[in-house]
Amino acid sequence: MLSNDAYRTLRSSVDEDFLSVQAAVELARSLKDDLIFDALLEAALESKIRGKGRTVSVSKNVFIPLTNLCRDRCAYCTFSKTPDSAEAKTYTLSEVASVAEGGRKTGCIEALFCLGDKPEVAYRSHREWLSKRGYETTTDHLIAGCETAFEVGLLPHTNAGILTAEEMEALRPTNASMGLMLENISPRLREKGMPHQYAPDKDPEIRLRMHREAGELKIPFTSGVLIGIGEDENERAQTIKAIRELSDRYGHIQEVIIQPFHPKPDTPMRFVSTLEFKEIAGWIAISRLMLGSKANLQAPPNLAPEVLELLLRAGVSDWGGVSPVTVDFINPEAPWPGLKDLQDRTEQAGQELVFRLPVYPDHIARPEFFETAMLERINDFAGPDGYAKKESPEQETA
Repeated sequence: MLSNDAYRTLRSSVDEDFLSVQAAVELARSLKDDLIFDALLEAALESKIRGKGRTVSVSKNVFIPLTNLCRDRCAYCTFSKTPDSAEAKTYTLSEVASVAEGGRKTGCIEALFCLGDKPEVAYRSHREWLSKRGYETTTDHLIAGCETAFEVGLLPHTNAGILTAEEMEALRPTNASMGLMLENISPRLREKGMPHQYAPDKDPEIRLRMHREAGELKIPFTSGVLIGIGEDENERAQTIKAIRELSDRYGHIQEVIIQPFHPKPDTPMRFVSTLEFKEIAGWIAISRLMLGSKANLQAPPNLAPEVLELLLRAGVSDWGGVSPVTVDFINPEAPWPGLKDLQDRTEQAGQELVFRLPVYPDHIARPEFFETAMLERINDFAGPDGYAKKESPEQETA
């Protein structure tokens, strides 16, 4: 039988739309108790339905990894390459246009730009590559890439690592939204022997600053937590609390990703164990209760494909971007699910799959978040409910 204290904690978290760090940690330490685990998921699903109904969204996108060069060396990353690697790749604008055109022809709306942090700081060869094409920085190249994808007819969303306020402002006209995984606010993860020791751009205060500046600039913003890289329960909960506070203050956090760590070969963390599905689902549920019923809570479906139904029970309201054209370049070992399968499994769990833009309906309804040309393009794609128009190609799930 569920204890009175656990019952009261869960009921108040749903009714008050709030869960404290202390309560979150206590629940996290009790996930092995089946009664508490089931009650936690039940509360999280009730919260999700109160705030988001029974819809679960997904974005049909094309992934453009503008460059996989990066000055950071995170202990778990295989995306980052050095210039002498055979896998090092930086896209020209013609290649950006080609990939974007392929996405447009297959009904994609979103062009997801992902790239390494400030590679020109670390590598002279990349500085020379940029200079030959008239760019001073990787961000200059990125701005041109986003303009290219926008001209092709897509809506760019940029995950470029750390950007200054001036850089975000320059990207804003051609980006429907931007993002940066907060990952974790604990400085301990940058200490010797920890995963971010050699990653200066993973400094928590730098990442928090960018979140704040994006809020001041009124940019619809994606954040997220990376779980399983050596953090403890309190550090996870404090990070989720920080995202909730940013959202409450600026109103710009459009979605929060709960991303489980996956060990990869040829990395220093290749022998670290993956999280059990119960822990992943438990933390998604805790995140739902901490972030509140209105939050768009995302779990990448290719990182836990065996338990999508469990993730839905835990309060997930979004599957993120799924591409019919490109692989997940961050997790290339994890293939995207088919959209038809994703739709079927979502419906079998008693919910409805809907297709969205790279910006959510909540922010589309707030024109102050967009330049005029961007808002016009968004409205070309969006239906009256703010999701993708039913008659457009992204509604096809085959």
